[in-house]
Amino acid sequence: MIRIGIVDDHAIVRSGLKQFFSEHVDLRVAGEAASGREAIDLVRTTELDVLVMDLSMPGQSGIDALAMIRAKAPDVGILILSGYPEEHYAMNLIRQGASGYLNKECDPSEIVEAIRTIALGKRYITPSVAELLAQQLGRKGDAAPHEQLSEREFQVFLKLAKGQTAGDIAESLSLSVKTVSTYRTRLMEKMGLSSNSDLTYYALKNKLID
Repeated sequence: MIRIGIVDDHAIVRSGLKQFFSEHVDLRVAGEAASGREAIDLVRTTELDVLVMDLSMPGQSGIDALAMIRAKAPDVGILILSGYPEEHYAMNLIRQGASGYLNKECDPSEIVEAIRTIALGKRYITPSVAELLAQQLGRKGDAAPHEQLSEREFQVFLKLAKGQTAGDIAESLSLSVKTVSTYRTRLMEKMGLSSNSDLTYYALKNKLID
């Protein structure tokens, strides 16, 4: 029996996934969460094999929670189920420890296939993500600017692009304002940008935020 945790801020999505999983004899939903912070509590208190997690949630997002979940529950598989297309996030998140990435428009049967694969301790790589991997290997040093950011820089970049202040970011990531400013300076240099409005424009153009 594969024990699943569902993390999504929309109750109707959690309910639909729960109903769908109940139709498969080898799957059991062991817990639910509506935010990244709740997801961290869920893996701390519940025995899970695979966490199915959305990215875009209020407060602490799936991106923010990923590293913490990896640290607290290294054996739990993490399947990202997001509304964003693979090319925008999949590479960054798989590098950061996600076990697989699916777009919410995928066939529901693919979610089950991914969960079963991840429960075996493997990664679930779709053909489109495999193609992205191949392109990245071919490009070598020619990766997109945001793909060159560290995990923490990527988190700070997305929050700045959404208009959050250094104080807001420091609080949500449990960092000092000075540390956030250091990350901001570093990521600006790596991306060749000079202002927060440049970051927002870049994120919107690359469909990293709505």
